[in-house]
Amino acid sequence: MPCLNEARTVGQCVEAAQDYLRRTGTAGEILVADNGSSDGSREIAEAAGARVVPVPERGYGAALLGGIAAARGRYVIMGDADCSYDFANLDGFVERLRAGDRLVMGNRFRGGIDDGAMPLLHRYLGNPVLSFIGRLFFRTDIGDFHCGIRGFHRESVATLGLVSTGMEFASEMVAKAALAGLPIAEVPTRLRPDGRDRPPHLRTWRDGWRHLKFLLLFCPRWLFLYPGLAMLVGGLLGLAALQQTWGADGSGPAVRVHSMLYMAGAMVLGMQLLQLAVLTKWVGVLSGIVPQPAWLRRAQPFLSLEAGLLSGIGLLVIGLVWSISLVERWGAGGFGALPPTEGMRAAIPAVTLMIIGVQAAAGTLFAGAIELAWRTGRRKDHAA
Repeated sequence: MPCLNEARTVGQCVEAAQDYLRRTGTAGEILVADNGSSDGSREIAEAAGARVVPVPERGYGAALLGGIAAARGRYVIMGDADCSYDFANLDGFVERLRAGDRLVMGNRFRGGIDDGAMPLLHRYLGNPVLSFIGRLFFRTDIGDFHCGIRGFHRESVATLGLVSTGMEFASEMVAKAALAGLPIAEVPTRLRPDGRDRPPHLRTWRDGWRHLKFLLLFCPRWLFLYPGLAMLVGGLLGLAALQQTWGADGSGPAVRVHSMLYMAGAMVLGMQLLQLAVLTKWVGVLSGIVPQPAWLRRAQPFLSLEAGLLSGIGLLVIGLVWSISLVERWGAGGFGALPPTEGMRAAIPAVTLMIIGVQAAAGTLFAGAIELAWRTGRRKDHAA
């Protein structure tokens, strides 16, 4: 139980958990991860029979990480120490854990939400939207991504490399478990109004944004990859179509030149987003935040420093040769006035190829610098 100034409720939560252990004959302990309480919460928890572990680093995730590290049991069930969850009724969690599931989530929408237990904004907008995004991004069917009570195999979760210290810890656990392919289940959970006499630690907009930001950064497919692919392919097809509809004599409406310019811009932006998708995933894999996906392993021969440089230089050279041919044609005409539409028809694709080529080469060098810096830092850490 993470705890920060929960003197009114932590004792009741510990006693409810004690009742469950006695009723079911389960061998276990009640552990309170105290995050710097100053209202006597620690003493109350100890008097009720809990083992209190002080966690000096502030934050919901930090408290849970400290508590999980100190836990001794095979299974861990975590829940808030504010009486919003019933620790005397944990049968569903334990049954699913003993059946082989590695993470068992509570689902408040299936178990029931008492009047006043959840703000309307959280109930009808925040939680449903963030849970939908989580299901979409991480291909899991969890209906309540942010339920505060859940159970898990301690050793399995320890391998996930959880690092978030704030409220987004709840999203990180589910996302990493889904990416790692751990068996995940849900059990209905009743949510009751908490017993606090002060405002909750959760801040609607701040913590909602932290959850959303984590989901987006943790899954660059939706933030960078898919938009980048759409822009790159759409721009390429649009550019090709505009070239084909040009008049046989080289004439064409000026509007096509403007359209070509926007198509070229879409290609450049699409290439940037694709690079950011790969770099974001690469940094996550290097740091151990996310497991290496299968597609990245398969694509590694094509993402090497040499392959990236050759591709980028190749595109740059093609665009440069194309541009030189334009200058030669201009020179053959005596360097006179250029028809604006005809000149731009060839100049826009040539310049686009040069820009994308430089982007590809520079992005590859940047990825190599990241990998070198990361591995050098790890060697220094090991030496120390």
